[in-house]
Amino acid sequence: MDLLNTLVDKGLRRELPTREEALAVLATSDDDLLDVVAAAGKVRRHWFGRRVKLNYLVNLKSGLCPEDCSYCSQRLGSSTGILKYTWLKPEQASQAAAAGLAGGAKRVCLVASGRGPTDRDVDRVAGTIKAIKEQNEGVEVCACLGLLSDGQAERLREAGADAYNHNLNTSESTYGDITTTHTYADRVDTVTKAHAAGLSACSGLIAGMGESDEDLVDVVYSLRELDPDSVPVNFLIPVEGTPLAKEWNLTPQRCLRILAMVRFVCPDVEVRIAGGREVHLRTMQPLALNLANSIFLGDYLTTEGQAGKADLEMIADAGFEVEGAGEVTLPEHRATAGGGCGSHESAGCGSHEGAGCGSHEGGGVCGTTVAAAAPANEARTDLVAVRRRGAGTDLAPNA
Repeated sequence: MDLLNTLVDKGLRRELPTREEALAVLATSDDDLLDVVAAAGKVRRHWFGRRVKLNYLVNLKSGLCPEDCSYCSQRLGSSTGILKYTWLKPEQASQAAAAGLAGGAKRVCLVASGRGPTDRDVDRVAGTIKAIKEQNEGVEVCACLGLLSDGQAERLREAGADAYNHNLNTSESTYGDITTTHTYADRVDTVTKAHAAGLSACSGLIAGMGESDEDLVDVVYSLRELDPDSVPVNFLIPVEGTPLAKEWNLTPQRCLRILAMVRFVCPDVEVRIAGGREVHLRTMQPLALNLANSIFLGDYLTTEGQAGKADLEMIADAGFEVEGAGEVTLPEHRATAGGGCGSHESAGCGSHEGAGCGSHEGGGVCGTTVAAAAPANEARTDLVAVRRRGAGTDLAPNA
Protein backbone atom coordinates (compact mmCIF):
# COMPACT_ATOMS: atom_id res chain seq x y z
CA MET A 1 0.00 0.00 0.00
CA ASP A 2 1.56 3.29 -1.15
CA LEU A 3 0.12 5.13 1.85
CA LEU A 4 1.89 2.89 4.35
CA ASN A 5 5.21 2.98 2.49
CA THR A 6 5.02 6.78 2.51
CA LEU A 7 4.20 6.88 6.23
CA VAL A 8 7.06 4.55 7.11
CA ASP A 9 9.52 6.68 5.12
CA LYS A 10 8.28 9.83 6.83
CA GLY A 11 8.41 8.19 10.25
CA LEU A 12 12.02 7.16 9.79
CA ARG A 13 12.85 10.75 8.77
CA ARG A 14 10.77 12.26 11.60
CA GLU A 15 8.70 14.06 9.00
CA LEU A 16 5.11 15.10 9.68
CA PRO A 17 2.45 13.23 7.67
CA THR A 18 -0.28 15.23 6.03
CA ARG A 19 -3.66 15.40 7.74
CA GLU A 20 -5.10 13.44 4.84
CA GLU A 21 -2.60 10.65 5.44
CA ALA A 22 -3.39 10.54 9.16
CA LEU A 23 -7.12 10.40 8.44
CA ALA A 24 -6.51 7.65 5.88
CA VAL A 25 -4.91 5.46 8.59
CA LEU A 26 -8.07 5.73 10.69
CA ALA A 27 -10.20 4.87 7.64
CA THR A 28 -8.35 1.68 6.67
CA SER A 29 -10.31 -1.55 6.49
CA ASP A 30 -10.01 -4.56 8.76
CA ASP A 31 -8.46 -6.42 5.83
CA ASP A 32 -5.60 -3.90 5.86
CA LEU A 33 -5.20 -3.72 9.64
CA LEU A 34 -2.23 -6.07 10.00
CA ASP A 35 -0.44 -4.16 7.24
CA VAL A 36 -1.05 -0.93 9.17
CA VAL A 37 0.32 -2.46 12.38
CA ALA A 38 3.36 -3.84 10.56
CA ALA A 39 4.12 -0.46 8.99
CA ALA A 40 3.79 1.49 12.22
CA GLY A 41 5.76 -1.27 13.93
CA LYS A 42 8.75 -0.55 11.67
CA VAL A 43 8.74 3.04 12.88
CA ARG A 44 8.35 1.99 16.52
CA ARG A 45 11.24 -0.50 16.31
CA HIS A 46 13.49 1.97 14.51
CA TRP A 47 13.32 4.44 17.39
CA PHE A 48 12.68 2.16 20.39
CA GLY A 49 13.69 -1.36 19.42
CA ARG A 50 11.65 -3.99 21.25
CA ARG A 51 11.78 -2.27 24.64
CA VAL A 52 8.61 -1.61 26.66
CA LYS A 53 8.75 1.01 29.39
CA LEU A 54 6.66 0.27 32.48
CA ASN A 55 5.01 3.07 34.44
CA TYR A 56 3.20 2.81 37.76
CA LEU A 57 0.39 5.04 39.04
CA VAL A 58 0.04 6.17 42.65
CA ASN A 59 -3.21 8.03 43.37
CA LEU A 60 -2.17 10.47 46.10
CA LYS A 61 -5.66 11.92 46.59
CA SER A 62 -8.74 10.16 45.27
CA GLY A 63 -12.10 11.72 44.43
CA LEU A 64 -13.25 14.98 46.00
CA CYS A 65 -12.63 16.95 42.79
CA PRO A 66 -14.49 20.22 42.05
CA GLU A 67 -14.08 19.90 38.27
CA ASP A 68 -16.84 18.50 36.03
CA CYS A 69 -14.86 16.51 33.43
CA SER A 70 -17.45 14.18 31.92
CA TYR A 71 -15.05 11.25 31.53
CA CYS A 72 -13.81 11.21 35.12
CA SER A 73 -15.03 9.04 37.99
CA GLN A 74 -13.54 11.56 40.44
CA ARG A 75 -15.56 14.48 39.07
CA LEU A 76 -17.83 16.80 41.00
CA GLY A 77 -20.99 14.98 42.02
CA SER A 78 -19.68 11.57 40.96
CA SER A 79 -21.82 8.60 42.07
CA THR A 80 -19.35 5.94 40.95
CA GLY A 81 -18.56 4.51 44.39
CA ILE A 82 -14.80 4.92 43.96
CA LEU A 83 -12.34 5.14 46.82
CA LYS A 84 -12.27 8.62 48.32
CA TYR A 85 -9.42 9.78 50.51
CA THR A 86 -7.28 12.86 51.08
CA TRP A 87 -3.51 13.11 50.72
CA LEU A 88 -1.41 10.02 51.35
CA LYS A 89 1.55 10.59 53.66
CA PRO A 90 4.98 10.47 51.95
CA GLU A 91 5.79 7.09 53.51
CA GLN A 92 2.46 5.65 52.31
CA ALA A 93 3.05 6.90 48.76
CA SER A 94 6.62 5.63 48.81
CA GLN A 95 5.44 2.21 49.93
CA ALA A 96 2.88 2.12 47.12
CA ALA A 97 5.52 3.18 44.58
CA ALA A 98 7.91 0.48 45.78
CA ALA A 99 5.42 -2.22 44.75
CA GLY A 100 5.35 -0.97 41.18
CA LEU A 101 9.11 -0.58 41.01
CA ALA A 102 9.56 -4.13 42.29
CA GLY A 103 7.33 -5.27 39.42
CA GLY A 104 9.62 -3.67 36.84
CA ALA A 105 8.36 -0.09 36.55
CA LYS A 106 10.99 2.59 36.02
CA ARG A 107 8.68 5.61 36.30
CA VAL A 108 6.25 6.43 39.12
CA CYS A 109 3.37 8.76 38.27
CA LEU A 110 2.08 10.69 41.28
CA VAL A 111 -1.49 11.80 40.65
CA ALA A 112 -3.85 13.93 42.73
CA SER A 113 -7.43 14.85 41.93
CA GLY A 114 -8.45 18.50 41.92
CA ARG A 115 -8.31 21.61 39.77
CA GLY A 116 -4.69 22.21 40.64
CA PRO A 117 -2.32 22.22 43.61
CA THR A 118 -2.02 24.88 46.27
CA ASP A 119 1.49 25.86 47.30
CA ARG A 120 1.00 23.67 50.37
CA ASP A 121 0.07 20.77 48.09
CA VAL A 122 3.28 21.29 46.12
CA ASP A 123 5.19 21.06 49.40
CA ARG A 124 3.39 17.78 50.20
CA VAL A 125 4.29 16.32 46.82
CA ALA A 126 7.87 17.55 47.14
CA GLY A 127 8.15 15.55 50.36
CA THR A 128 6.74 12.49 48.63
CA ILE A 129 9.15 12.80 45.70
CA LYS A 130 12.05 13.04 48.14
CA ALA A 131 10.90 9.95 50.03
CA ILE A 132 10.53 7.90 46.83
CA LYS A 133 13.90 8.95 45.42
CA GLU A 134 15.75 8.36 48.66
CA GLN A 135 14.54 4.77 48.74
CA ASN A 136 14.74 3.98 45.01
CA GLU A 137 17.86 5.07 43.20
CA GLY A 138 17.39 6.05 39.57
CA VAL A 139 13.59 6.09 39.61
CA GLU A 140 11.81 8.60 37.38
CA VAL A 141 9.00 10.57 38.98
CA CYS A 142 6.20 12.24 37.01
CA ALA A 143 3.73 14.54 38.78
CA CYS A 144 0.13 14.99 37.64
CA LEU A 145 -1.60 17.52 39.86
CA GLY A 146 -3.83 19.50 37.53
CA LEU A 147 -3.46 23.11 36.43
CA LEU A 148 -0.23 24.77 37.59
CA SER A 149 0.19 28.33 38.84
CA ASP A 150 3.28 30.42 38.16
CA GLY A 151 6.37 29.04 39.87
CA GLN A 152 4.91 25.67 40.79
CA ALA A 153 6.55 23.74 37.94
CA GLU A 154 9.92 25.14 38.98
CA ARG A 155 9.34 24.06 42.57
CA LEU A 156 8.45 20.54 41.46
CA ARG A 157 11.60 20.40 39.35
CA GLU A 158 13.70 21.54 42.29
CA ALA A 159 12.05 18.85 44.43
CA GLY A 160 13.27 16.19 42.03
CA ALA A 161 10.34 15.68 39.65
CA ASP A 162 11.48 14.54 36.22
CA ALA A 163 8.26 15.04 34.30
CA TYR A 164 4.81 16.60 34.46
CA ASN A 165 1.66 15.16 32.91
CA HIS A 166 -1.36 17.13 31.77
CA ASN A 167 -3.45 15.73 28.92
CA LEU A 168 -5.20 17.69 26.19
CA ASN A 169 -7.74 14.83 26.02
CA THR A 170 -9.59 15.96 22.89
CA SER A 171 -9.60 18.57 20.15
CA GLU A 172 -9.85 22.24 21.01
CA SER A 173 -13.13 22.58 19.09
CA THR A 174 -14.87 19.92 21.22
CA TYR A 175 -13.19 20.50 24.56
CA GLY A 176 -16.07 22.55 25.92
CA ASP A 177 -18.37 19.57 25.42
CA ILE A 178 -16.54 17.47 28.02
CA THR A 179 -15.57 20.10 30.61
CA THR A 180 -16.96 23.50 31.59
CA THR A 181 -14.95 24.29 34.73
CA HIS A 182 -11.69 24.97 32.88
CA THR A 183 -10.64 25.49 29.27
CA TYR A 184 -8.44 23.90 26.65
CA ALA A 185 -6.24 26.99 26.88
CA ASP A 186 -5.76 26.32 30.59
CA ARG A 187 -4.35 22.90 29.75
CA VAL A 188 -2.06 24.34 27.09
CA ASP A 189 -0.78 26.85 29.62
CA THR A 190 0.11 24.15 32.15
CA VAL A 191 2.10 22.09 29.63
CA THR A 192 3.90 25.27 28.57
CA LYS A 193 4.81 25.95 32.21
CA ALA A 194 6.19 22.42 32.58
CA HIS A 195 8.32 22.83 29.47
CA ALA A 196 9.65 26.20 30.62
CA ALA A 197 10.65 24.75 34.01
CA GLY A 198 12.74 22.04 32.39
CA LEU A 199 10.36 19.19 33.16
CA SER A 200 9.80 16.48 30.57
CA ALA A 201 6.29 17.14 29.26
CA CYS A 202 3.79 14.31 29.10
CA SER A 203 0.48 15.04 27.37
CA GLY A 204 -1.99 12.82 25.59
CA LEU A 205 -5.59 12.11 24.67
CA ILE A 206 -8.69 10.07 25.42
CA ALA A 207 -10.29 8.16 22.54
CA GLY A 208 -13.77 6.69 22.49
CA MET A 209 -15.69 9.72 23.70
CA GLY A 210 -17.89 9.95 20.61
CA GLU A 211 -15.34 12.03 18.72
CA SER A 212 -14.87 12.04 14.95
CA ASP A 213 -11.75 11.01 13.07
CA GLU A 214 -11.09 14.70 12.49
CA ASP A 215 -11.17 15.36 16.24
CA LEU A 216 -8.61 12.62 16.85
CA VAL A 217 -6.28 13.94 14.19
CA ASP A 218 -6.73 17.50 15.50
CA VAL A 219 -5.68 16.61 19.04
CA VAL A 220 -2.70 14.50 17.91
CA TYR A 221 -1.47 17.30 15.67
CA SER A 222 -1.90 19.74 18.56
CA LEU A 223 0.17 17.40 20.71
CA ARG A 224 2.85 17.27 18.03
CA GLU A 225 3.05 21.06 18.14
CA LEU A 226 3.24 20.97 21.95
CA ASP A 227 6.33 18.80 21.66
CA PRO A 228 5.85 16.40 24.62
CA ASP A 229 8.34 13.63 25.27
CA SER A 230 5.54 11.15 25.96
CA VAL A 231 2.02 10.83 24.61
CA PRO A 232 -0.34 8.61 26.64
CA VAL A 233 -3.28 7.27 24.65
CA ASN A 234 -6.26 6.54 26.89
CA PHE A 235 -9.29 4.57 25.76
CA LEU A 236 -12.42 5.70 27.56
CA ILE A 237 -13.36 3.56 30.53
CA PRO A 238 -17.15 4.09 30.68
CA VAL A 239 -17.56 3.99 34.45
CA GLU A 240 -21.11 3.74 35.78
CA GLY A 241 -22.08 6.99 37.47
CA THR A 242 -20.30 9.25 34.98
CA PRO A 243 -22.10 11.13 32.16
CA LEU A 244 -20.35 8.96 29.59
CA ALA A 245 -21.09 5.55 31.07
CA LYS A 246 -23.02 4.55 27.93
CA GLU A 247 -20.24 5.52 25.48
CA TRP A 248 -19.02 2.22 24.05
CA ASN A 249 -17.64 3.35 20.69
CA LEU A 250 -14.38 1.42 20.43
CA THR A 251 -13.36 -1.92 18.97
CA PRO A 252 -9.91 -3.51 19.28
CA GLN A 253 -9.36 -2.74 15.59
CA ARG A 254 -10.26 0.91 16.10
CA CYS A 255 -7.84 1.18 19.02
CA LEU A 256 -5.01 -0.28 16.93
CA ARG A 257 -5.66 2.22 14.14
CA ILE A 258 -5.59 5.10 16.62
CA LEU A 259 -2.29 3.94 18.10
CA ALA A 260 -0.82 3.54 14.62
CA MET A 261 -1.89 7.05 13.66
CA VAL A 262 -0.31 8.47 16.80
CA ARG A 263 2.93 6.60 16.08
CA PHE A 264 3.09 7.95 12.52
CA VAL A 265 2.44 11.54 13.64
CA CYS A 266 4.88 11.38 16.59
CA PRO A 267 7.32 8.69 15.47
CA ASP A 268 10.12 9.15 18.01
CA VAL A 269 8.03 9.93 21.08
CA GLU A 270 7.22 7.58 23.97
CA VAL A 271 3.71 6.47 23.00
CA ARG A 272 2.04 4.95 26.05
CA ILE A 273 -1.03 2.74 26.08
CA ALA A 274 -2.79 4.13 29.14
CA GLY A 275 -6.23 3.67 30.71
CA GLY A 276 -8.67 1.29 29.06
CA ARG A 277 -6.38 -1.09 27.18
CA GLU A 278 -7.78 -4.14 28.97
CA VAL A 279 -11.37 -3.00 28.36
CA HIS A 280 -11.09 -2.21 24.65
CA LEU A 281 -8.00 -3.95 23.22
CA ARG A 282 -8.65 -7.08 25.27
CA THR A 283 -6.92 -10.08 23.61
CA MET A 284 -5.37 -7.73 21.02
CA GLN A 285 -3.17 -6.04 23.66
CA PRO A 286 0.02 -7.87 22.58
CA LEU A 287 -0.43 -6.62 19.01
CA ALA A 288 -0.57 -3.05 20.32
CA LEU A 289 2.97 -3.41 21.68
CA ASN A 290 4.12 -3.18 18.07
CA LEU A 291 2.80 0.39 18.08
CA ALA A 292 3.38 1.71 21.60
CA ASN A 293 6.61 1.43 23.58
CA SER A 294 5.17 2.15 27.03
CA ILE A 295 2.32 0.93 29.25
CA PHE A 296 1.04 1.25 32.81
CA LEU A 297 1.70 -1.72 35.05
CA GLY A 298 -1.21 -3.00 37.13
CA ASP A 299 -4.12 -0.82 38.26
CA TYR A 300 -5.15 2.70 37.29
CA LEU A 301 -6.34 5.58 39.44
CA THR A 302 -9.79 4.34 40.39
CA THR A 303 -10.24 1.20 38.28
CA GLU A 304 -8.44 -2.13 38.13
CA GLY A 305 -6.11 -3.19 35.36
CA GLN A 306 -5.09 -6.73 34.54
CA ALA A 307 -2.70 -8.46 36.91
CA GLY A 308 0.82 -7.09 36.88
CA LYS A 309 2.17 -10.60 36.36
CA ALA A 310 -0.04 -10.93 33.27
CA ASP A 311 1.40 -7.66 31.91
CA LEU A 312 4.94 -9.02 32.22
CA GLU A 313 4.01 -12.36 30.64
CA MET A 314 2.28 -10.56 27.78
CA ILE A 315 5.39 -8.51 27.03
CA ALA A 316 7.64 -11.56 27.04
CA ASP A 317 5.26 -13.74 25.03
CA ALA A 318 4.95 -11.05 22.35
CA GLY A 319 8.73 -10.99 21.92
CA PHE A 320 9.39 -7.70 23.69
CA GLU A 321 11.48 -6.90 26.76
CA VAL A 322 10.96 -4.65 29.76
CA GLU A 323 13.08 -1.52 29.56
CA GLY A 324 15.72 -1.52 32.28
CA ALA A 325 16.29 1.23 34.82
CA GLY A 326 19.65 2.04 33.28
CA GLU A 327 18.33 2.39 29.72
CA VAL A 328 17.40 5.74 28.21
CA THR A 329 13.84 5.69 26.89
CA LEU A 330 14.07 8.39 24.23
CA PRO A 331 16.23 8.33 21.09
CA GLU A 332 19.55 10.14 21.54
CA HIS A 333 18.56 13.24 19.59
CA ARG A 334 15.57 13.77 21.88
CA ALA A 335 17.23 12.72 25.12
CA THR A 336 20.07 15.17 24.64
CA ALA A 337 17.96 18.03 23.29
CA GLY A 338 15.13 17.63 25.79
CA GLY A 339 12.72 18.27 22.94
CA GLY A 340 9.49 16.84 21.66
CA CYS A 341 8.45 14.93 18.57
CA GLY A 342 11.84 15.56 17.04
CA SER A 343 10.59 16.46 13.58
CA HIS A 344 11.98 19.09 11.28
CA GLU A 345 10.99 22.61 12.28
CA SER A 346 9.32 23.08 8.94
CA ALA A 347 7.04 20.16 9.77
CA GLY A 348 5.49 22.04 12.67
CA CYS A 349 7.44 20.58 15.57
CA GLY A 350 9.60 22.32 18.12
CA SER A 351 6.84 24.71 19.12
CA HIS A 352 5.97 24.97 22.80
CA GLU A 353 2.89 27.08 22.30
CA GLY A 354 0.54 24.37 23.38
CA ALA A 355 -0.63 21.76 25.95
CA GLY A 356 -3.20 14.73 33.45
CA CYS A 357 -1.05 11.25 34.67
CA GLY A 358 -1.64 9.61 31.40
CA SER A 359 -4.60 7.70 32.78
CA HIS A 360 -8.06 9.20 32.78
CA GLU A 361 -10.74 6.87 34.20
CA GLY A 362 -13.63 7.94 31.98
CA GLY A 363 -14.36 10.18 28.93
CA GLY A 364 -16.72 11.64 26.34
CA VAL A 365 -17.26 14.31 23.77
CA CYS A 366 -20.96 15.02 23.75
CA GLY A 367 -22.77 16.07 20.63
CA THR A 368 -20.07 15.19 18.11
CA THR A 369 -20.46 12.90 15.13
CA VAL A 370 -19.09 9.39 15.46
CA ALA A 371 -17.04 8.38 12.43
CA ALA A 372 -18.63 5.81 10.18
CA ALA A 373 -15.47 3.69 10.41
CA ALA A 374 -15.99 3.18 14.15
CA PRO A 375 -18.91 0.80 14.69
CA ALA A 376 -20.41 0.69 18.16
CA ASN A 377 -18.63 -1.76 20.42
CA GLU A 378 -20.46 -4.19 22.65
CA ALA A 379 -20.56 -2.91 26.22
CA ARG A 380 -18.09 -4.85 28.39
CA THR A 381 -19.06 -3.67 31.83
CA ASP A 382 -17.72 -6.96 33.15
CA LEU A 383 -14.23 -5.61 32.43
CA VAL A 384 -14.71 -2.42 34.47
CA ALA A 385 -14.02 -2.85 38.18
CA VAL A 386 -13.54 -0.10 40.75
CA ARG A 387 -10.13 -0.30 42.42
CA ARG A 388 -10.34 -1.57 46.01
CA ARG A 389 -6.66 -2.35 46.60
CA GLY A 390 -3.34 -0.56 46.71
CA ALA A 391 -2.97 3.14 47.54
CA GLY A 392 -5.53 4.36 50.04
CA THR A 393 -6.43 0.83 51.22
CA ASP A 394 -4.97 -1.82 53.53
CA LEU A 395 -4.76 -4.35 50.69
CA ALA A 396 -1.69 -5.18 48.66
CA PRO A 397 -1.45 -3.38 45.31
CA ASN A 398 -1.62 -5.02 41.90
CA ALA A 399 1.90 -4.74 40.57
